[in-house]
Amino acid sequence: MSSEHVDRVLIVVPAWNEEEAVGDTVREIFAALPDVDVLVVDDGSTDRTARVARAAGAMVLELPINLGVGGAMRAGFRYAVRHDYDAAVQVDADGQHNPVEVKDLLAELGHADLVIGVRFSGKGAYHVAGPRKWAMKVLAVVLSRVTKTKLTDTTSGFKATGRKTLPLFAENYPTEYLGDTIEALVIAARGGCKIVQVPVNMRVRRAGTPSHSPLKSSIYLFRAGFALVLALIRRWDIKSNADTPLPTEVKA
Repeated sequence: MSSEHVDRVLIVVPAWNEEEAVGDTVREIFAALPDVDVLVVDDGSTDRTARVARAAGAMVLELPINLGVGGAMRAGFRYAVRHDYDAAVQVDADGQHNPVEVKDLLAELGHADLVIGVRFSGKGAYHVAGPRKWAMKVLAVVLSRVTKTKLTDTTSGFKATGRKTLPLFAENYPTEYLGDTIEALVIAARGGCKIVQVPVNMRVRRAGTPSHSPLKSSIYLFRAGFALVLALIRRWDIKSNADTPLPTEVKA
């Protein structure tokens, strides 16, 4: 069980073509959490995401190609390990995660190694239906057994990662679609990390279009099932070596 003290916190913001939202998100993070550092990982954007993030005061790591959320977060975790942060918290660039609630996640790192901000615990009005809802329920049941703790929202990207989990994720964080949520939990559990959840309020995104439709929900159901099977059958050589060079030098 973790008993770590969290002093240095890195907020990692994966961003792909989020010029319309990322500036406000970064400013809101600093307003709510003036003592943290913010790293925006520009995931191969073709717009002004990197420039807007820097103007808002964030450090920016520019990836040369789009790797997806998992690849962007792995780069962020490596930066956190290399610069000796106590914790890294994922906050999405689109504004759906409320930075005020980061403190609730960090408070749980005193006795856990990975904290998930969950959308289905009676706080807020986040709602899903149809195939997406069925997939989430099945994932919650199976992954609760794998992690030996009750989980209700296993695909949430709003997570706080402590010192024990950081090196695992820096080397092994999955880059496949949904792997950054589903498979990451399996990796953390098999690495001996304690996982807990806290309720959060998911907000409407600041810009862009949500990816919800009957067809996309059906595709999500299939992909979620595939990701779960892959996570359960895959065997990792769990490593905690984060010395691999980052793709691009971070610029403030």
